[in-house]
Amino acid sequence: MCGRYAQTSPPEAVREAFGYREQPNFPPRYNIAPTQPVPVVRLNAGAPEFVLMRWGFLPGWVRDPRDYPLVINIRGESAREKPSFRAAFMRRRCLMPVDGFYEWQRQAGGSRRPSEPWLFRRPDRGVFAFASLWESWHGADGSEIDTVALLTGPANGLMSAIHERCPVLLPPEDHARWLAPETSPDEAATLLKPPREEALEMLAVGSAVNAVAHDGPELQAPRADAAASPATSPAPRPRRPRSTPDDGQGSLF
Repeated sequence: MCGRYAQTSPPEAVREAFGYREQPNFPPRYNIAPTQPVPVVRLNAGAPEFVLMRWGFLPGWVRDPRDYPLVINIRGESAREKPSFRAAFMRRRCLMPVDGFYEWQRQAGGSRRPSEPWLFRRPDRGVFAFASLWESWHGADGSEIDTVALLTGPANGLMSAIHERCPVLLPPEDHARWLAPETSPDEAATLLKPPREEALEMLAVGSAVNAVAHDGPELQAPRADAAASPATSPAPRPRRPRSTPDDGQGSLF
């Protein structure tokens, strides 16, 4: 699944890209992980707004977060129909600013060989957006947490060598329609497409990104032993079927 990403662009560049009024000083992060606070852009009174949310979606009806799976990815194909996400897909669509995300390629040879991490980013290193949903969760003690998860869909040709699923990346021309409350769920669903082939480049990186404690620019340095791209390397081992049915509530993959 897409379980790690990076947002290292200067705050002013992110603010210009998404058009919000706030002037946050969100520090560069090279290894953002689930349950951490993450930057989110949503619509408030008709204008884009920057907020921080917990990465891990919680529907409002959940009584105890410990009894609900950690949802960091949501299947785009079924989000508008699943009870957990239907209301958010209709009224609480948002964007997660990002300038890189990681995916792991399973290697031939079974579990004895570790998966290899790859970084996906724009060729110009610019900021882009995950299509996402947010929800406010209210605790019995009166606490309130804004939570978010990104949407995924089928991978494009570039990423399919690594994984069959990919975060939905919304181009700037689709941001306003995605955020607008008057955009119907059916129309919003038409925006959930695989990334254009030229939208991303991929780079093999080192295993340090596997540890949440590591968070620095060295994580995005090219892996020394990765001379070949997946296109010239042996094909990844086919995945085994899931042992349990996918209910759409947890991991997307």
